[in-house]
Amino acid sequence: MGQAMKIAIVDDEVDMRESIGQWLALAGYDAQTYASARDALKQIDANYPGIVITDLKMPEIDGMQFLKKLLAQDSSLPVIMITGHGDVPMAVEAMRLGAFDFLEKPFEPQRLSALAKKASASRRMTLNNRQLRRELSDTAQLSKKLIGKSKPMNKLREDILDFGLSDGPVLISGETGTGKTL
Repeated sequence: MGQAMKIAIVDDEVDMRESIGQWLALAGYDAQTYASARDALKQIDANYPGIVITDLKMPEIDGMQFLKKLLAQDSSLPVIMITGHGDVPMAVEAMRLGAFDFLEKPFEPQRLSALAKKASASRRMTLNNRQLRRELSDTAQLSKKLIGKSKPMNKLREDILDFGLSDGPVLISGETGTGKTL
């Protein structure tokens, strides 16, 4: 099994922050709690290996400003917004800005766990894709994995590099033992 996904929990209410952290830690996540957006921003960069759950109403930097700052660093970072003061226009605005989802307090812990699982899967896929793109951009790395100098092998290398630059899914089919997992 892989390393536990990190979840940054940002809420100025101590009880809420700690209870969410404990619940998600019990669910198998590496929960990290922060009392303010400013504290969290010191730890979260463009390559943050996790997701963020943040309260909307906080002093200094509120949840909407925090969301904008996070997505300016990494537009694919899943950010789940929570609030006790929510309404439909606020939820619509958060989603328009790029929030992964929006929960209104009180919420069922199972609902948060399900959202965290979905957001973590999305983040894991994004990080894996970034890693694969880095590897594919290095043709020397590709040559180490695909040996051979024939025309079909050279064409295969070119195709892999072309497909690696696309955002769409790619299906590779073939008989067992043909090297589909390379």
